[in-house]
Amino acid sequence: MRLWIVSLICAAGWLGMAGPLPAGGSGAPTGKSAPRNVVLLIADDLGFQLGCYGDPKIHTPNIDSLAKNGVRFTHAFAAVSSCSPSRATLYTGLHTHTNGQYGLAHATHNFHTFANVSSLPGLLRANGYRTGILGKIHVQPRSVYCFDVEMVQGLAGNRSVAKMAEQARQFFRDSGDKPFALVVGFSDPHRGAKGFANENRYPGVQAITYQPSDVTLPYFLSDRPEVRREWADYYQSISRLDQGVGFLLDALKETKHAEDTLVLFLSDNGPPFPGAKTTLYDPGIHLPLIVSAPTQKRRGITNSAMVSWTDILPTILDWAGVKAPPTLAGRSFLPILEEETPKGWDIVYGSHQFHEVTMYYPMRMVRTRTHKYIRNLAYKLDYPFASDIYHSLTWQGILERGDKMMGDRRVETFIHRPLEELYDLEQDPHELKNVAADAAYAEVLNDLRERLKTWQEKTRDPWLVKYRYE
Repeated sequence: MRLWIVSLICAAGWLGMAGPLPAGGSGAPTGKSAPRNVVLLIADDLGFQLGCYGDPKIHTPNIDSLAKNGVRFTHAFAAVSSCSPSRATLYTGLHTHTNGQYGLAHATHNFHTFANVSSLPGLLRANGYRTGILGKIHVQPRSVYCFDVEMVQGLAGNRSVAKMAEQARQFFRDSGDKPFALVVGFSDPHRGAKGFANENRYPGVQAITYQPSDVTLPYFLSDRPEVRREWADYYQSISRLDQGVGFLLDALKETKHAEDTLVLFLSDNGPPFPGAKTTLYDPGIHLPLIVSAPTQKRRGITNSAMVSWTDILPTILDWAGVKAPPTLAGRSFLPILEEETPKGWDIVYGSHQFHEVTMYYPMRMVRTRTHKYIRNLAYKLDYPFASDIYHSLTWQGILERGDKMMGDRRVETFIHRPLEELYDLEQDPHELKNVAADAAYAEVLNDLRERLKTWQEKTRDPWLVKYRYE
């Protein structure tokens, strides 16, 4: 196991200049010495497989308890369905085509966020915070993501969730009277080279297993023995993640920070199965978000606002009383946190360029409550597969049998996509019938085309110039 603790000097990029606000931003604690700590818990490749989101078979009591003590968002969306790019949107408040983290930040992939972009650790530490990241980092360069303390253990260590909680507890204690912001990057339930790493033993963690015959399969997967086996392993990894969340929340309580810390729990992208992760279909981007704030007057409620991962940084800055840079793509949802049906939160956008360096497939997306429009900018290419998904038992079974269907979706339409996809989410919530060529949807199509084009121009999308709108 490797443990690195480093202190870095942040670059103040022109994309992210900021300064302090008067004491207390919107929804932030008021008063000069009021506590305003932050803990951001990031699951790796988790969809809605949680008890609090309606899965009847999964065992996730700690995450469910967090939802009962906070706010559960029902319409939260990643801005991209890929690990490094998604984390970059969380930390920079910018879309992937703006911040430069086009793909994965490791090994031969080695994509980097632009050096002149400012991020969560730099903006907070410039305003008096002690910042730390525990577990998975997966973004670069360090000059942009300049956490005061890095606790890096590698993929296996980031599943040893009891040990991670011990390190978090020490971080809380070492911060003293200084406000802190800790990002916790779990590696569960990410699929590794040998599945979900359930064969390993993790001290202090109970192995909660599931029978393949007893799991609940989603619509985008076929009911096959190997699929059930992998989905059961996936469930086990989620229950390990859940224990880690519980250990972290206990650490906050033991260090007397449960009542002065904003806690956010979310996932970077959807499940590591074909039809979800790396796609802009809802299984890839429609994800859990649970927020618990000490200032809440109402708890255990649901919020239907359509929020994006580009809204996470503005929200954290708002809580901390730090003025958000005007260049950010998102906005703080603290002012509407306790509203169940807030107005003016009815649209989200997404972009994708790469996952691995071999997976070039640029896409742009706009989603409202009723429709989704996806523009496949390199639609003449076959849709590429992440290596972990390609080598999964699930996908290999499809190849070996020559299956025509992948759950409810045709394999052919998944691999070969048109320039434009339009879905009526009220009539077709699983996004199976593309109505882009249907004359009855011409008005909707033109409206979403224009919205997407305007957004691309506003966010300075480099891909806009190459593909004209017709």
